This record gives sequence, structure tokens and C-alpha cells, in this order.
Amino acid sequence: MGTEGEKTGVTEYVTALKQSEKFGRQVVAHHTDAPQIAEHASSKLLSDPIRSLLHNIGIKALYSHQAAAIEHVAAGRHVIISTATASGKSLIYNLPVIQSLLTEPLTKALYLFPLKALAQDQLKTLQTLVHNLPEEVLPETDTAAIYDGDTSGYKRKKIREQLPAVLITNPDMLHLSLLPYSDKWAHFFSHLKYIIIDEVHTYRGVFGSHIAWVLRRLNRMCEVYGTQPTYILTSATVGNPEDLAQNLTGQRFVSVTASGAGKAAKHTLLLNPIDSAAGAATLLLDAAVHRKLRTIIYTQSRKMTELITMWSGKRLKEYQHNIASYRAGFLPEDRRHIEKKLVTGELLAVITTSALELGIDIGTLDICIMVGYPGSIMAARQRAGRVGRNNRESLVILIGHEDALDQYFMRNPEDFFARPVESVTINPLNTFIAGRHLVCAAAEIPLHREEPLLQAYKLDQQLQELTTAGELLQSANGNSWFAARKYPQRHVSIRGSGHPFMIYLSANNKIIGEIDGRRVITECHKGAIYLHMAQSYYVDGLDMEEKAVYVSPISPNYFTRVQSTKTTEILEEFSRTQLKGVVVFFGRLRVTEHITGYLKILSGSMKIIGRRPLDLPPQTFETEGYWLLLPPHIKNACEHHQFHFMGGIHAMEHALIGLMPLLVLCDRNDIGGISHPWHDQIEGAAVFVYDGHAGGVGLAREAFSHIHSLVESTLNAVRSCSCDAGCPSCVHSSKCGSGNRPIDKNGCVYIMEALLKPPPASNSAMVEHPPLPTLKKTTNHIEQVILPENYCVFDIETKRSAQEVGGWHRAQNMGVSVAVVYDNRQQKFLVYEEKQIEQLIISLFSFDLVVGFNNKRFDNKVLSAYTRKNLSSLPSFDILEVIYNQLGYRLSLDHLAEQTLGKSKQGHGLQALEWFKQGEMEKLTAYCREDVQLTKELFLFGIRQQHLLFRNKAKKKVRLPVNFQAALARISHQ
Repeated sequence: MGTEGEKTGVTEYVTALKQSEKFGRQVVAHHTDAPQIAEHASSKLLSDPIRSLLHNIGIKALYSHQAAAIEHVAAGRHVIISTATASGKSLIYNLPVIQSLLTEPLTKALYLFPLKALAQDQLKTLQTLVHNLPEEVLPETDTAAIYDGDTSGYKRKKIREQLPAVLITNPDMLHLSLLPYSDKWAHFFSHLKYIIIDEVHTYRGVFGSHIAWVLRRLNRMCEVYGTQPTYILTSATVGNPEDLAQNLTGQRFVSVTASGAGKAAKHTLLLNPIDSAAGAATLLLDAAVHRKLRTIIYTQSRKMTELITMWSGKRLKEYQHNIASYRAGFLPEDRRHIEKKLVTGELLAVITTSALELGIDIGTLDICIMVGYPGSIMAARQRAGRVGRNNRESLVILIGHEDALDQYFMRNPEDFFARPVESVTINPLNTFIAGRHLVCAAAEIPLHREEPLLQAYKLDQQLQELTTAGELLQSANGNSWFAARKYPQRHVSIRGSGHPFMIYLSANNKIIGEIDGRRVITECHKGAIYLHMAQSYYVDGLDMEEKAVYVSPISPNYFTRVQSTKTTEILEEFSRTQLKGVVVFFGRLRVTEHITGYLKILSGSMKIIGRRPLDLPPQTFETEGYWLLLPPHIKNACEHHQFHFMGGIHAMEHALIGLMPLLVLCDRNDIGGISHPWHDQIEGAAVFVYDGHAGGVGLAREAFSHIHSLVESTLNAVRSCSCDAGCPSCVHSSKCGSGNRPIDKNGCVYIMEALLKPPPASNSAMVEHPPLPTLKKTTNHIEQVILPENYCVFDIETKRSAQEVGGWHRAQNMGVSVAVVYDNRQQKFLVYEEKQIEQLIISLFSFDLVVGFNNKRFDNKVLSAYTRKNLSSLPSFDILEVIYNQLGYRLSLDHLAEQTLGKSKQGHGLQALEWFKQGEMEKLTAYCREDVQLTKELFLFGIRQQHLLFRNKAKKKVRLPVNFQAALARISHQ
């Protein structure tokens, strides 16, 4: 392609590209979207001030979809607008909000954006609209304010005290700062009329499932304050807008999907490079920059973003300062600086990950280059929508990677242009996620058995598990639940990626960025090469406890890739279906992955130049997945034809995962898999594919429902690949922990063909009556332990106080004044004075179980001064120890007895010391006997009821779950 001459247009660039000797033959398809004429509609619902506003910003009439959506909002309906980028969606929510503010000044609106940059954009948009109102209706104060992580403490307080009409924030702040402190936002929630959620297609998978629960908590809060706000949701084009909106919010919606906005012609080229996709993108960018065509390049990884930026900077030295990379992990001030340069036009090109996929204002762009298919038609259209605004002709180029999905579209370009937009999948019923938000909800407003949220989602099991685990406290009558601790929201990451790790320069501890907890082990292990802002760094150390990564600048000629081993355990089968040749199951799995080491690979030749072991903790999680059970006749036939069976099923696993995004909206990194030539639980071979997130997010479930189509598409993709033995275009995976070994493409084709045809006649019974795998399920159930008849309950009183001996840690110096033992065999109380302590200790060792209240930490320590026997070897059951392990703090015997048994002690510890000093041994003995009696009754109550009762810090009488059986089981096994 020529690069000389003055600024030229997109049409000339397309012509030059197709006529180029180098690139012309690499273009596999050219599609042109014809210009579209705008369709307008009038709205009688807009007030005169709003009409003046529109006139002042140059809008004569609304688009048809804008008018339709505003009518739904005016009727009080929840609405989701799912139209193409640059179709004026922000007017749909801003106009009703502004109109309400003019007639009802107390009206409040909550705007939620997934990115801070979007919030900044929309604040400017809203302010511009308000300032274009007629002067006589202009508000005297600021209409809106941003409340997010960048807002200073002083500013946050001022916003709470002087509430704006519109609060602009993000889901994270709603989760962490608004809902937990609702008393500080009472006026806001009491007048909340609109909830606006932009870019809702980004709320999918784990993140979307978390957001669904944050919004359900918001709905509960609004009910308490007597408001029923209208939801207005906007999205890129999605296949299931109403279902998505309902799953996210729990409300019923109407959708507006037909856009009335006009648009200019848009060219789309599919290019299958002879060399690397990244190299092709670099050359295409060179030609675009020399023509002064403003270009955005989307890559699939942070590493590729940095590499293309470095390569382009070397090729385009005179324009080096007009090119920048942009991605997550940059510091906020660096991102804002790049965004500003894009808007002003200072940058001619930006190379980015999906971080710039959303509707941030980055000015007018001409060309979008996608280095690899982004994983979904929806994402491809969203990225393509970043160019061609303001009615300018534009160009989109999709450069195919070598992986299976990219090559599928390179071989079937008509499918790329015709394929409908996918549906967005979330799973609000993910037990892992639901449980955490139930605790948050209970901390905000106590949960009640009859409330709609609990009734709608049948959460009895989660409530029981959370109560047993001590995260929720159940009321004495069993109808309400309270959070056991304050502000549990702080411990719930709604981004679903774990706690972020900060990246420090080893030389001076300066922070240069961050990485999420899910990726840190694979990308920032010790010895890894990590790319950040076009600079390579060597990872000197990874501190898991401090959540810190330490790096040093380096210029290596290699990159690193981890190696791992995985195991999969079947926990529960949910359902099954029949392919012609095999049975496919869907259920709950436990996956354990262990990063064992990493490879050092030369950047040019891809030659492995080193292997290094790693000692990292295994990562274990429960999830959902499907698995194909491969009967023996397939394995035998495969080996008979001299195919590598393990290599064949390994290749099939990679291919199934690679093609899953054709049917399910997901990223390949969201899916995991493992091939077993022999799996102990099912006593045969199987291939597993599962959601790569704890609890599952619905991806494997959706794929299982289309398993026949998925297997057929996968087989066709592998069979049509021109390679001989397997390649990244069909059965290799860059994410493979074993380095794609073994892999047998031909074995894969043979096995998948067998899946889709009936088995030999001798095996036909298998198809008619699919075998039930004998699952060797694991369980956390504690066996029931019968209370031994030979048990005792005991307590001691001391001669000296903790103050007298210098602290509780010196309990061995307190001395025994009296001890009382309840002997269950004799059904009577036995009293021991100090001179009889030797007999007491001999007696204690004669019991099968010794029950006490703080007996391990205190009573045994007092007694240790009188004997050389190892008192820790006693079969001791300590009620206080069980309570502390459950709650995280201690409760007194007197408090528990009063709340659980309705009984109060007749004295206290200091009084007991006085009785001893005054020689009133009868009173002292009676007091100690009373302690033993209360301890015995609490012990038996806990065994029968599996809970005790106490008053929490909010003065509510609640249940304290106590699994005495589990503690007794541990003692019996010692």
C-alpha cells in the first residue's frame, strides 16, 4: 500500500489495500453497509423548556426510537434501549430526568456507569443539556455530581449533605458506599424516581451476576423508603434485551431495539494474514497514519497492545508521540491524559484492549482494526461503532488470528456478516454469589422469611448454610436473619476477580499499576515477563499475603507462559442428553488447578529456551460444566486405527472450547476444560468443559442446551482446516497448560464423527439405556456421634484474680479454691478442694469426655500447676471454643444462660474471690456448682437444638448455630 500524499479518504485506503501486492490476496471478504436515512418522530410529552433545549443544541426532531422510549418512561414502564452506537441513547434518559426536575424539584436520579471515564463523559453531557435550557428555568445549583473512587473525602461529605438531583456513580460505589450507609442517603432514597444504567451488555458473566444482586439490594432499599423508581437501561445491540434487563433488576421491561438514527456508509474487510495478525495490524496502521486517518486498534490481550504500540513507534518515529496504548491496569491519571489527547485529535492512533470498547467520547475516528475476532458479534459491532460518527464514511478491518474461531469466520465470511447478535448470559442464582449478597442485604436491612426476595428465589438452603457458617444470625423465632458482622460489603468483590494486586518497582517501591487476583498467578509469578505501557518488566517476586508484585525493567528476547495440571471431580449430576453415539451430562464440578512451572519462549522463532518450576498454591473452586462420556468401543476403535486417543480427546476439548463463543456470549478465558482418558468416578474416558468461575455463570449450561449444534460446528471447523496434524486454527490452544501435548487432529475428527453416529450393533444397548456413572461423591457431612454415657462437666474457682498474678496469661499462678464435677455415670455433683486436686485430675482422665466452658484455655492452665500430666490430651469439649470459632468473638456463660435457658447466675467472679477470702466455702461451692449446671444445660441444649441464643450488638435476640456433633466427632477420632 502506498503511504505518500496528502490526507486521503477511507475509499482510497480500501482501494489501495485491495490492490496491494502484499495485502490484496489476504482480503477474504469486503462488505459495505449502505448509508441509512434517519427516521424522526415527534413527541407530545416534551414540555416547552425541553423543546427549547433541543432547539438550542441543534436537534429539530427526535429519532423514532428516542420518542418511543420516552413515551414508555412517561407511562412509568421500565425500558431497555438496545440500539447501535451513536444512536443518541443518552437523550432518552436525560430528557425525562430534566423534565421531572423542572416540575418536581425534589426528584432524584441515580446514574450508574461501568467505567469512571463514562461517568465523566455523561456529566459533561448532562451539564451541557441543562445549560441549554431557557434562562428562566435554569437551576440555581449544580444539577449533578460524580461520586466515585476518585471523589475526595471532603467532596463526598459535601455531596451527602447537599444532595444533587442526579448522582452519577458506578455499581462498585452503590455496593460499597451507598447501600451499607443508607441512613446517610435517606433523603436520596426517599425521592429516587429514576435509575439509569448505561452499557448493560457489559454486565455479564460473574460481574453481571454480582450486579444483579446489587440491584436487588437496591430494590429492597427503595421499598423501605417508599419509592418505586423507573429503570431506564441502555445497551449495545443484544439478542435478549428484555430477558437481560429482567435478570439484572428483577423487574419487568419493555424493549426498544429498532434504531431511527441515520448513518454513513461503512466498509468491513476480513483479512486472513499470511504472517502474524499483529504484524499485519502494524503495517495497516502505518498506511493509515501516513494518510492522517485516525485509527483505533483493538487487541485480545494487554501484552499484544503493548507489543503493537512498541513496533508502531519504531516504524513511525516521526509520529511516535501521536500513538498511544490504552488498557486496564494504567493509573487513572495516565488514562485521563490519553483520553484527553484522543478527544482533542492530538493522537492519530490508539492501540487498546476492550477498555475503549464502551461509549467514551474519543472524538471522530476513521478506521477500526480488530486484531482477532473479539469473541462475539456484539463486541465486534460495538468496536466497529467507534468509527464513522458524525455521518463520516468509515472502515472496519477484522484480521484473523490462527485460533479456531477466527479461522472459522475467515473460511465462512458470510456467517460473520449474517450472524445475529448473541444473548447475554448471567446467573443470579449462582450460590457462591447469592450467598455473599444475602449477607450484605442482611447487614443493610434484616432479612425476613416472607419477604419477596427470599420467596422468589427459594433461598432456604443458602440461608441455612450461611447461618451454620456463622455469617448470618437467625432470630430466636427463626423468621429473620441478621449479618454477624458489620459492613460485609467490604469483603465482596463484585468484579469477581479477587482482590487486586498492586505492581511495584523493586528499586523504589513506586506503584506503576495493578492486576486482578484471578490473573496474577499466571501473569505475575516470579520469573514472568510482564508488559506494561510498552515496557517489559521482570517479575522479581509475588507476595500473596501483601497482594503485591515486585518488578524490574528488562529488555528480553523471550516471553513466558505457565504450565499447569488440573483435576476435575464430579459433585452432582443435574441433567443429561443423548447424542447419537454418546451421553452428555451436565452438573456441578470441583476443579483443582496447580501451576507447576513456566516456559521461556523466544519471541521470533517461538522456540522454547527454558523451563522453570514454580511452587504456588493450587487453586480450587466449584463450578458448573458438561462432560461427554466416551464409551470403550470409541477408544478401542480409535487405537485400532492407530490414532492417539489421549491426543484426540485433548484436541476435541480445545476445539469445543474454541467454538463455544459461536453459541454462547463468552470469552475463551471464561471457559476451562480437561480431558481424562480414565476418570475414576465414571470408570471411563471423558472430556469436561466448565465455567472458569466459582459457582458457574451459565455458560456451560447454555452450551449444554445446544450441545448437538456445538459438536457439529466443531467437527466441521476441525475437518475443514487445511493443516495436517493440528494447528492454532483448529485444535491448538495458547492457554493450554501442557503446551498442546499430546494433540492428534485426525484422532479428534475420528472421535467426533463417532459422537454423531450410532454405535456398532453390539453396543446399541448403550444408546437405548445410557449407563449411569457411579459417582463417588465427597461430602462434608459430619457423622452423627452418640454422646458417651461416661462424660463429665466441670468448672473451677480460683484463689487469686488475674490482676493479682499479673494477667490472664499467668493463670497457672491463680491456684484452685474449689472444683465441681458433674459425673453423668453417677448423676451427681462431686466437690474437690485444693488438697484433693490430684484426685480431681485422676478422675478427669477416667472420663471419655470432659465438658467445660473455657476449660482448654483457662481451667486446664490453672490445673497445670498441680500436675505433670499433659492436660491437653484430655478428651476436652470446650463450649466457648466452639462459640469463638463460629462468631469470631467470645460470649459469657451468664449471657448465654440468660438468653438460651432463661436463667441468670446468682453471683460473679469477683464475688466468688471474696467468698474464698472470707472462708464462705458453702457459698463458693454453690456458685461453682451453678456454673457446672448451666454449662451442662447449655451443652445438652446445643446438642438437641444445634443452636444457642444470644443478643447481638444490635440488641436482637438471635440464634448461634453450634455444631457440637462435629466437635464431638473430632474428639472421638483422636
